[in-house]
Amino acid sequence: MTEAPAGAPARGRPDEQRALRLGTRRSKLAMAQSGLVADAVRKVTGRAVELVEITTYGDVSREHLAQIGGTGVFVTALRDALLGGEVDFAVHSLKDLPTTQPADLVLAAVPVREDPRDVLVARDALKFTDLPPGARIGTGSPRRTAQLNAYARGHGLDIETVPVRGNVDTRIRYVRDGELDAVVLAAAGLNRMGRADEVTDFLSVDTILPAPGQGALAIECAADNADLIAALGELDDPFTRAAVTAERSLLAALEAGCSAPVGALADLPPVHGFTRSWGTPQDDGQIVKELRLRGVVGTTDGSRMVQLSTTGPVPGTYDQAMALGRELAAEMLAQGAAGLMGERTQ
Repeated sequence: MTEAPAGAPARGRPDEQRALRLGTRRSKLAMAQSGLVADAVRKVTGRAVELVEITTYGDVSREHLAQIGGTGVFVTALRDALLGGEVDFAVHSLKDLPTTQPADLVLAAVPVREDPRDVLVARDALKFTDLPPGARIGTGSPRRTAQLNAYARGHGLDIETVPVRGNVDTRIRYVRDGELDAVVLAAAGLNRMGRADEVTDFLSVDTILPAPGQGALAIECAADNADLIAALGELDDPFTRAAVTAERSLLAALEAGCSAPVGALADLPPVHGFTRSWGTPQDDGQIVKELRLRGVVGTTDGSRMVQLSTTGPVPGTYDQAMALGRELAAEMLAQGAAGLMGERTQ
């Protein structure tokens, strides 16, 4: 493991007088969500928290994520800063994390998840199904591309998916300037930035499954810093962690990275047509104890899709959550999912 710089306090025995250093990407979205975590950490620790801005490869590369692989491109520099003692903990969008956890680092907390859905930001406040024939929809995600095209094929819609890169402002500007009719973004990001009013349509998870872990944050620190792990653990939400563990287990079992056309969501199945929230009693007063996991893989032109779901008890351990993901992945692979992940041409 990389040693901390000379003069840095030893991990595991933090200097209670100095501010905790939170490593974050420089984008407006990353700064917004890291700011929310910093506020929460201040409340549970009573210590000052300062944001340390770090540039990642994914921030400077102009290539599309599918070309540069996606996996780890927004994460590696933050992890290097952690291991080098430059920061005490880091905040990631959980969907960006590789599914393999380094031995020297620990996922100390997964806070309560934001809205995991994808959303449309379209000209003239249009809904997805109201877009005109030939509408150009921008997205940098093969997963979104595959499902948008599949939905369009199944419902007789005429759309063109256009690959885009850039931050939230850049992507929305394509719509404002008339280059695109719409872009697809994550609801969680716009909510955290206070820009939910720019959404023109929320895309149901029955239409487009989100990326594994979408809407959740990951708070990571050095594995040998027991005191900090315990403090950050106060922010952990057990259900969110169980849900994203199942989703990421499916992704890992499919041997797919975060840029693959894979969608997954673990949630609570509806009862009597109503969507339930974690801990909500059923009509008989019993607490919900069932988890539904859905997964989808498809070619980016939308012509071939494998979409399956399974249900099981709400996991009591993360091993059980991982087992649920592996089970669904095995069923998807048996139906040809592996072949679809390599077919990305439209």
